[in-house]
Amino acid sequence: MRTRPIGQSGIQGSVVALGTWVMGGSMWGGADEASCVRAIRAAVDRGMNFIDTAPIYGFGQSELIVGKALKGRRDRAVIATKCGMVCNTRSGEFKFRTTAQMPSELGHIEVYIYNHADSIRREVEDSLQRLQTDYIDLYQTHWQESTTPIEDTMGALTRLKEQGKIRAIGVCNATGAIMDRYRKVGPLDSDQEKYSMLDRRLDAEQLPYCKQHNIAVLAYSPLALGLLTGKVGPDREFNEGDVRRNHPRFSKENRERIGAMLARFRGLTAKHNCTMSQLVIAWTIAQPGLTHALVGARDAAQVEENAKGGEISLSEAEVHEMNDAARAWVQA
Repeated sequence: MRTRPIGQSGIQGSVVALGTWVMGGSMWGGADEASCVRAIRAAVDRGMNFIDTAPIYGFGQSELIVGKALKGRRDRAVIATKCGMVCNTRSGEFKFRTTAQMPSELGHIEVYIYNHADSIRREVEDSLQRLQTDYIDLYQTHWQESTTPIEDTMGALTRLKEQGKIRAIGVCNATGAIMDRYRKVGPLDSDQEKYSMLDRRLDAEQLPYCKQHNIAVLAYSPLALGLLTGKVGPDREFNEGDVRRNHPRFSKENRERIGAMLARFRGLTAKHNCTMSQLVIAWTIAQPGLTHALVGARDAAQVEENAKGGEISLSEAEVHEMNDAARAWVQA
């Protein structure tokens, strides 16, 4: 598996990283812990050393599974986790209301975005305990909020780095202007953003900005929650508790349109002897300035399929061909 630098940190992360949101169970209709543990271990054994998680994924469950899976393998893994999405306070900015299974207006759990230094210090200790480690390789603010000065947030993160509790600092869901404020306080190594063929707002400014300032860009949802795998047909039914169940993008009509777009890539999957998922992953990490693709998996077989996407090299002409098809979908 190829690796790329995570900013200026000196850490090398696999170009295809394992996203573990689904392993938290909530919002995805549940997850089997034993299968998830095997998946993480298979990823590390395969050279997919970059593992991304967050406390909010299953309210700590994902981090617990990652910690269990990496016991005895910690030195072979790059662990990225996050802070700032909390349900133990009403400070910061309200994000959503949820049940243990999925977001719901009737949910009894209120989730806030809170990046205050005191909260971050508590969060990092909880994450270290769940992950069964004494350091986190990449620590990221999960979302940005306006009630805490960014300079205070970055100051707290910088102190954690000085203490050896984290090795690198990243942001998620940020803008160039926000990153400028982080960078005035200390080195910023990564930016994690939603990016796929269907979500390309980063192309104009964000990717060039990060490339200019040596900031790694981690794409989450590069397969658009499964829409770009070629396996989610118009007749697919989603279980109760699955975030995709009532998502407008997963309407039958939209799935038919995306299926027609993917059909244009069949010649490329045949040429590279790969699955649609692998082709789309290869396209993602071929985008200028985008360094890593975070791809979720439920089991070892899915990990193996995703890993192979990091081994495909697309020509410039092939990338353009796929770009044209993606633009046609957006304009349709």
